[in-house]
Amino acid sequence: MSGNLRRSPSMHKRTMGPKDYIGSNDSEDNAELLENGLEQDTTSPPWKLSLPHVLVATLVPFLFGYHLGVVNEPLETISVDLGFHGNTLQEGLVVSTCLGGAFVGSLISGWIADEVGRRRAFQLCALPMLMGASICATAKSLTGMLLGRFLVGTGLGVGPPVASLYVTEISPAHVRGTYGSFIQIATCLGLMASLSIGIPVRSSFGWWRVCFWVSIVPASMLALLMMFCDESPHWLYKQGRIAEAEAEFEKLLGGSHAKVAMVELSKSDRGEEVDNVKLVELLCGRHSRVVIIGSTLFALQQLSGINAVFYFSSTVFRRAGVSSNLANVFVGLANLIGSTIALALMDKLGRKALLLWSFFGMAVSTVLQVLATASFISTSIGFYLSIGGMLLFVLMFAVGAGPVPALLIPELVPSRIRAKAMAFCMSVHWVLNFLVGLLFLRLLDRMGPQLLYSMFGTFCLMAVVFVKRNVLETKGKSLQEIEIALLPQE
Repeated sequence: MSGNLRRSPSMHKRTMGPKDYIGSNDSEDNAELLENGLEQDTTSPPWKLSLPHVLVATLVPFLFGYHLGVVNEPLETISVDLGFHGNTLQEGLVVSTCLGGAFVGSLISGWIADEVGRRRAFQLCALPMLMGASICATAKSLTGMLLGRFLVGTGLGVGPPVASLYVTEISPAHVRGTYGSFIQIATCLGLMASLSIGIPVRSSFGWWRVCFWVSIVPASMLALLMMFCDESPHWLYKQGRIAEAEAEFEKLLGGSHAKVAMVELSKSDRGEEVDNVKLVELLCGRHSRVVIIGSTLFALQQLSGINAVFYFSSTVFRRAGVSSNLANVFVGLANLIGSTIALALMDKLGRKALLLWSFFGMAVSTVLQVLATASFISTSIGFYLSIGGMLLFVLMFAVGAGPVPALLIPELVPSRIRAKAMAFCMSVHWVLNFLVGLLFLRLLDRMGPQLLYSMFGTFCLMAVVFVKRNVLETKGKSLQEIEIALLPQE
């Protein structure tokens, strides 16, 4: 990582903007330079230069997973200590308030990322997580716990969209999918860490406070280490800081590839203004189709029932005579194995193929869940089908439906609206996440498991059709190549 963050004042002056850069190079010169650059060096950019920056960025999804799971085991103990034990509504608020905060954070994440840059956005998202975790750890009442959870959620809402943007924009094209898979793996590791740390909560008085204090360590590391990371060249270029953008490309891709990256960036930019991107432009503008595709992918991801399966897993395992701790281990391992498969295949099979197979595999797993409740299936076989179907569902989700949307959307969306479009898509994710978690148990009671899992399977099959018809494969392509390919015809 680069520690040379203090640049001379002249480099920070907006002396030449993207329009000026484009104007100084006609299309023939750009094409010639690009051609010559490719002839001089046909190798892929070294991946080791950008890897440290990607690893720092994955602290955000690690915290995301940790805070989503941190109240899983300790919730009962928290409710006893803070005086709301037995009140299911208040217990539910401890979980869902974090999701509400995340929705609020996601709405402003695009504005923050565009105004202060990706690096500063990371540091800003760490602040409410530090404050919120401290308030939760020292809470004496339900009010204090809810305030802390809301602040943590606000940071979680800002962080993941920025992490997806940053990883996408600093990664070489040939490993961008692999690096994007790190986000899902980090989320999985964060969730497993929170569940593991929560194990002693029933035997050690006040241990739940320790669970919240622990989260301060990765949040502090994020704020500190981001001081030494490089800024996104794409954001610098949009700010008119051309020299700095090229310098960052040299650090991230190597000097021989920086010129080519700059030429590609100038060709895709076309001198468009970056200010005042409004919601109506995201939904009705010239790039609305890719924004709608991204939002739909996140919607189908949540409507597949993945969070409902997570919420219901402990109950299914307990019915089979398996402890909840062991159930969490099984689900965590399935998630980790699937994420590792995605890591290996993302840049080989491609995003679209993984999405198709992932949603199809999830649909198959819901069939197993439905069969498990059929009257002609014996009790013992039903348990095995239910557990096997659940683990297969989690495994297949982690292979594609989990990691791909967060990577694919920043790839598809043009640079000019990338941050705000990602924020809008993530807000869709949080709303549906909240609704599925809120309504699942009630729907389960009224519809029964057969009808409910059939509904989830139907959404998975709808996702297969949607991906087949609408999603563009982005494997191995630069962000500029993708943007030019999707650019509406004048």
